[in-house]
Amino acid sequence: MSDSLPHRYKHPHPAVTVDLVIFTLRDEELQVLLIERGLKPFQGEWALPGGFVRIEENLTGAAHRELREETGLTQAYLEQVGAFGRPDRDPRERVISVAFFAILSSDKLALQAGSDARAVSWHSCNKIPELAFDHAEIVHAARLKLTEKINRTTIALEFLPTEFTLTELQRVFEAVRGEAIDKRNFRKWSQSLSFIKATGRMRRGGQHRPAELYRANTKGLLPPPRALTETPEPFNSRRVDVAAYRKGFEDALSALHKVLVDSEKKLLKGLVDR
Repeated sequence: MSDSLPHRYKHPHPAVTVDLVIFTLRDEELQVLLIERGLKPFQGEWALPGGFVRIEENLTGAAHRELREETGLTQAYLEQVGAFGRPDRDPRERVISVAFFAILSSDKLALQAGSDARAVSWHSCNKIPELAFDHAEIVHAARLKLTEKINRTTIALEFLPTEFTLTELQRVFEAVRGEAIDKRNFRKWSQSLSFIKATGRMRRGGQHRPAELYRANTKGLLPPPRALTETPEPFNSRRVDVAAYRKGFEDALSALHKVLVDSEKKLLKGLVDR
């Protein structure tokens, strides 16, 4: 046998897949996209969309390809969750999966089942069915990361259309965090954010009162530190502004947290005094 063949190694090596935890906000709930598997193993069971990394692809490229095949979208927020490599996680062979979570705004939904899926549908994160492989573990890890990031970044904006109401923004926080937030405190906090501006327009329709529309002067999540060092020079020249923006947002979140804690203390004190 010739030694000139590519990809020949002395030791056995595992296959690599990408799995996608695709979040959106529907019916005021955080929901995740699941597929019904059409092939073995776990045929007929629910699972995350994903697939094997092609030999010419990098991990992010494979994740974007899978996202496009399942949703029809070429652009969406995408971030790596972590690697999952339990030896028995896939009965076919030794498979390591690198998981990503994606966020889709509810105004950009275009689902289409891939070639290896019977069906594709959204499921509430509070009522997820039993999942194939170790996908329940992956969804849990992605939800934890999303919750952590919504408390310290502008990632909530990724769930919203270009123009949104403050009520819609509050619903994103409540759905991701899984808890109710006092409307008055949230409105006061959100109106203090310098990067969220009123458009001067109102949303009218239905039986509700007209609601003021807002727009953010950023597309959402700030680039992670590594991305800042790898960007072209024209963008790097704005690093000071990005750092100030990040600090202002985190200070505002801290202020909101303090308001909520103080309110809880006052409520508990009132109950004790009774």
